[in-house]
Amino acid sequence: MKKVINNPDNYVDEAVEGVICAYGDKVRLLNGDKRILLTNYPVRDGKVGIVTAGGFGHLPVFLGYVGQGMLDGCAIGNVFASPSSHKMSEMIKACDYGNGVLCLYGNYGGDKMNFEIAREVAQMNNTETRSVIVKDDVASSPADMADKRRGVAGMVYAFKIAGAAAEQMMNLDDVVEVTEHALSNIRTIGVALSPCVVPQVGKPTFSIDENEIEIGMGIHGEPGIEVRTMMTADEITTVMLERILADMPLVRGDEASVMVNGLGATPLEELLIVYRKLHMLLGEIGVSLYMPHIGEFATSMEMAGFSITVMKLDDQLKALLRAPGNTPFYSSFNK
Repeated sequence: MKKVINNPDNYVDEAVEGVICAYGDKVRLLNGDKRILLTNYPVRDGKVGIVTAGGFGHLPVFLGYVGQGMLDGCAIGNVFASPSSHKMSEMIKACDYGNGVLCLYGNYGGDKMNFEIAREVAQMNNTETRSVIVKDDVASSPADMADKRRGVAGMVYAFKIAGAAAEQMMNLDDVVEVTEHALSNIRTIGVALSPCVVPQVGKPTFSIDENEIEIGMGIHGEPGIEVRTMMTADEITTVMLERILADMPLVRGDEASVMVNGLGATPLEELLIVYRKLHMLLGEIGVSLYMPHIGEFATSMEMAGFSITVMKLDDQLKALLRAPGNTPFYSSFNK
């Protein structure tokens, strides 16, 4: 194993320290706690707080989207492990601006359990909370079992929509409604070309032959739905888009935003080749694309591969997507 690290036990804390050193104008620690990151931008009284939490190792998810117009706080766990309910409850308390807090997070057992506990604590402290759970991974369960799907790169779009809605001073119920509406129009699928190595473990999380790819693999190395012999970029893209459109059909005249997300070790050049094919395929069926997202948005350490996320747009979602936002790893302005 070769990694540019010091002591593996300090991996998360030192990386968070680096974030603060680089982006201290945008984010800060809660009372010096390296496992709770808060926005460093002024927040208006009465704004709904938007928070998330999750394991480390997926940068920019989760903490990279704390800032202006997206998340107000993030609780940080060890690599691929949920943070404690105590960290979550402290974060929720810090992000209560008087109109409730939306807890927006992926569909993973530890995060769900700890957020439930944290929300109970918040209720005892007279903070109203709501949960919206991201379940965008079409490969992890069939459509009739969609509640079991994992939350992956589509949560970045959810953070953006929820954060923009909160900035418009919508109340908690309305923020929840528009976020759930966005998620009902978001689908993702990924493909892995190689495994990753968790620093404290020191060995690959799974194995895959040099000439093979695994379609549908999760960001923690969860099993996919199909192992195939390596294909061309166009072939892989076509297979993945077909699975998304089978679950969420698009028709002529529809508009969508597409995210091509690198999992950690896939060059931007290759992601652009994938987007080129997506642009062609969707154009052939009369779907227009708006604000493409191409780069690393939700990674898995140094895993090679990528995911494709499609968000079907309407006028409301389009306006919220283009609303200003500024975080350490995401910037958007009126277009």
